[in-house]
Amino acid sequence: MIKYYLFIIPIIVVSCSKTEDKSGQDLKIAPIELATGGDNIVSSTNKFGFDLFQKIITIEPSNKNVFISPTSISLALAMTWNGARNTTADSMAQSLRFSDATNNEINAVFKSLIDGLTTVDEKVLLKIANSIWYRQGFTVEQDFITVNQNYYYSEVQSLDFNNPSSKNIINSWVEDKTNGKITNLIAEINPQDVMYLINAIYFKGIWQIKFDKTKTSDAPFYLSDGSLKNVPMMNIEDTINYYSNDLFRSVELDYGRGNYSMVILLPNTGKSTNDIINVLTTENWKEWTNGFLKTDIALTMPRFKFDYEITLNDILTGMGMGIAFSDNADFTGINRFGGLQISSVKHKAFVEVNEEGTEAAAATVVGIELTSFLGINLCINRPFIFAIREKYTGTVVFLGRVSDPVD
Repeated sequence: MIKYYLFIIPIIVVSCSKTEDKSGQDLKIAPIELATGGDNIVSSTNKFGFDLFQKIITIEPSNKNVFISPTSISLALAMTWNGARNTTADSMAQSLRFSDATNNEINAVFKSLIDGLTTVDEKVLLKIANSIWYRQGFTVEQDFITVNQNYYYSEVQSLDFNNPSSKNIINSWVEDKTNGKITNLIAEINPQDVMYLINAIYFKGIWQIKFDKTKTSDAPFYLSDGSLKNVPMMNIEDTINYYSNDLFRSVELDYGRGNYSMVILLPNTGKSTNDIINVLTTENWKEWTNGFLKTDIALTMPRFKFDYEITLNDILTGMGMGIAFSDNADFTGINRFGGLQISSVKHKAFVEVNEEGTEAAAATVVGIELTSFLGINLCINRPFIFAIREKYTGTVVFLGRVSDPVD
């Protein structure tokens, strides 16, 4: 795996304006209509993503690439949150940085966000898919299924988790929804696992201003330890969004009609990526992105391609969601008898940036398992055989079948 960070060389700074692509077509950012409270909830979701990213960076080596989808993780956990109750629901809401909005309001916003993100730009492909898979014989509350189907468009299916092919069925679904970029999301199905809640996201965007492949050439890139490495560097000269402060210089590269873009932050000399990450807040992010001005730029940056995966249990516990991973968890919204907890939250992501544009994908799986004090959830609701025996001798004293208990 190639490991490097982005490198930007801005030159002449001239304020300009540009509203057309190379073909002369007007490019305007299309509106997305969110449900009531949408702005606050999107801001809260961004805050969760920034906080989570900061936590991840602290546990990863400085020379390791990191890439996540806060949207994917938020959607998978929001689906799970719909089955949480009491203090478990409260702690998850706090960890996800949800405001005081109600369940219905938050679900409605996520539904409108899914609708908007996937349709806002005909020049960009963004797919969002959700699914719930549960063990055959395990009872799932219909309200839990309905809310996730109605608001998150979740596909719901029961599987024989004891059959080795079940893992392949789930992984194939993820692979299909991410155009083959995320594979083997579930390594194995544990005997205690009764449910998986999965989000998958796929993105493919073409630059508004493409890099000329003939201008790409190998050039030195400074790694985090100060050493040099020759990597393929793309080059372009055009009018693009630019912003700088005493911490970094930044450019914004648009895709499609302009609703989607890549924002690149290059630390100034003597600064590091951690210096930026440490002050990455929703307030600062808004100030930075609002500060972009159209500027004549000569941009040099590397092509890059990598994948990343992480299990988020410890980080989410540290962010206040610990009860959801414990025997004290309350997921009676999934099954009224309880005895459930989150077993794991696993995230995998992929990104490739080249002269044409960007391809990215991510998937998040939330595993739900039986707690240690509850073995198997069994509902005797069909004809059954029963026996009365003497245990010391093994004598079967009575033996019968119940076909109709009220006959």
